[in-house]
Amino acid sequence: MFGLSGKVALVTGGSRGIGRATAEALAAQGAHVIVNYVRGEEEARRVVEAIEARGGKAETLGFDVADLGASEEAITAAAKRLGRLDILVANAGVSIDNLLLRVKEEEIDRVLSVNVKGALGCARAAIKVMMRARTGRVVFLSSVVGEMGNAGQSVYAASKAALLGLTKTLAREYASRGITVNAITPGFIDTDMTSSLGEGTKEGMLKAIPLGRTGRPEEVAAAVAFLCSDAASYITGETLRVNGGMYM
Repeated sequence: MFGLSGKVALVTGGSRGIGRATAEALAAQGAHVIVNYVRGEEEARRVVEAIEARGGKAETLGFDVADLGASEEAITAAAKRLGRLDILVANAGVSIDNLLLRVKEEEIDRVLSVNVKGALGCARAAIKVMMRARTGRVVFLSSVVGEMGNAGQSVYAASKAALLGLTKTLAREYASRGITVNAITPGFIDTDMTSSLGEGTKEGMLKAIPLGRTGRPEEVAAAVAFLCSDAASYITGETLRVNGGMYM
């Protein structure tokens, strides 16, 4: 239904969690997937191996999204070598949680560099390729806290809220070139990032979720696959919530 045969997709931060699930979901629909990583090269290789074991096509590509020069060089070279780049899933992100008065300047810089500047840089490089083809899909992974806020996550929430404004702006700028730009705001998903939370925090969050459970990375990945497919060709500038009803 969401067939992506012949498409080339780049998933940043694709070595684990939602990124890995997304890479596998896009490959299952026929896309050739580029799995980006920074330090987790071995994890990224395992993702590629898992995809290939199921008959899919994938490769790794290491670069730090916070380095705009490195991002553009890597993305441009990959698109040239493969002959196209149809899909960008800007998933790479970091979270450094603390009350605002306790957050260090270097922590603010790190979160904004990866989550905001990184997404901007990758989008800029990918859209240059997509404009020539007059088609493309860009999906930003934001977060439920970017919509509703959350105590102790001021910097992370600010970075994820920024992606929502970016989504709407780029959707307006590049619709005439056949490029759609959308965002997904996952809620409490069972990943490495949420596994470090204390039991009390987890219990409190579960009480706020009408479906009464955490989400699975695969459930977020399915939403990404939909937005990247022809089935979503008339959807742009939208935010798709995958949060079990945590925020409506």
